[in-house]
Amino acid sequence: MKPCSISIVEDNRPLAEELQALFDSQPDMTVLATYPSAEEALNALPARLPDVLVVDIRLPGMSGVELIATLKPRFRELPILVLTMYEESDLIFDALKAGASGYLLKRAAGEEICEAVRQIQRGGSPMSPSIARKVVDSFQAPTLPDPEGARLSPREQEILGLLANGALYKEIAGDLGISLDTVRTHLRRIYEKLHVHTRTEAVVKYLGHKR
Repeated sequence: MKPCSISIVEDNRPLAEELQALFDSQPDMTVLATYPSAEEALNALPARLPDVLVVDIRLPGMSGVELIATLKPRFRELPILVLTMYEESDLIFDALKAGASGYLLKRAAGEEICEAVRQIQRGGSPMSPSIARKVVDSFQAPTLPDPEGARLSPREQEILGLLANGALYKEIAGDLGISLDTVRTHLRRIYEKLHVHTRTEAVVKYLGHKR
């Protein structure tokens, strides 16, 4: 199997080199490029698009959130993992709204970071435990900002919470003791109620009522 290609946007050179060494040490990963700023990444990425992009939030000049918001309309299928030291709710939700698929803290162990890359490539939404806790806490109020007053059922909220934690469909089915077809049926209804088409859009829209 072709190794997962990764590009890194990180202005801290020692950390960027550490991440490159970490990813390159994995048999299923290879670092395509590292960029010290969002501007350099934005100029180079269209010609060298990786399988997964790892982005810091605080960057000189354009921020990581701004970079994500600029890239996603052009490359909707590009999975982006935020790797940062900041865990403020505003930054988390801004990054998710911009199009990030996962949010991990830099203090995470190397294997956790590598596993997050694997998970995000498989379609998951990995988050550090403290970040996931903030996301899950945001599901407490069920009222949605929908003009028709659409509401998610307790089961739908439960499934959306698992999605926000990065669970795959088969993992949701196993955790809840339901079939994969039932999970897909619930997801279809969630998407219809929230007027979205992807798991990230569903999580972001549902979290939006807390902003």
